[in-house]
Amino acid sequence: MFGIIGKKVGMTSVFADSGKLIPCTVIEAGPCVVTQIKTKETDGYNAVQVGFGDRKVKNTPKPLIGHFAKANTAPKTKVVEFAHFERELSLGDSLDVSGFEVGEFVDVIGTSKGKGFQGVVKRHGFAGVGGATHGQHNRLRAPGSLGASSYPSKVFKGMRMGGRMGGDRVKITNLEVLKVDAELNLIVVKGAIPGFNGSMVIIEK
Repeated sequence: MFGIIGKKVGMTSVFADSGKLIPCTVIEAGPCVVTQIKTKETDGYNAVQVGFGDRKVKNTPKPLIGHFAKANTAPKTKVVEFAHFERELSLGDSLDVSGFEVGEFVDVIGTSKGKGFQGVVKRHGFAGVGGATHGQHNRLRAPGSLGASSYPSKVFKGMRMGGRMGGDRVKITNLEVLKVDAELNLIVVKGAIPGFNGSMVIIEK
């Protein structure tokens, strides 16, 4: 498995050879630096730790400064571990979009946009009530009954109600790679990915 950290640039569209207009997302992926190699002997499991995005030294704790200094690199904003890689890596190696090819499929992980506290119509897709009849004055978007009254005299767990929406870790699978620009460190994938423009994402083969 090959993985890399990137930043969502935004959405656009490209024309296929058939003339069809395809919505796509542009991601600035890498260059990333290998900041640690974990092995079963020293850490209990095998993994490769990768860092992306420069971070101000004055805002970085001293232990982290020393950690990144071992890889001979500046402090990084985002650090992610990948279980295994297709090729052997060494501390301080650089990873870029050249590891991806046009036409292959990738998974993208990101944090969805936070929507704050939302009602059941927006959060769960409730239809609401068609009309304000029978004296129904201001309850058009209300959830309705939550369950029985005398028994069991409680609301069951999992009841779809209003609450905080968004801000979740979301993984979108099988997105086709439409274009790779190694000079600009850009990768274009088909469709939409979670998060706002400028948010960090993880791309996995």
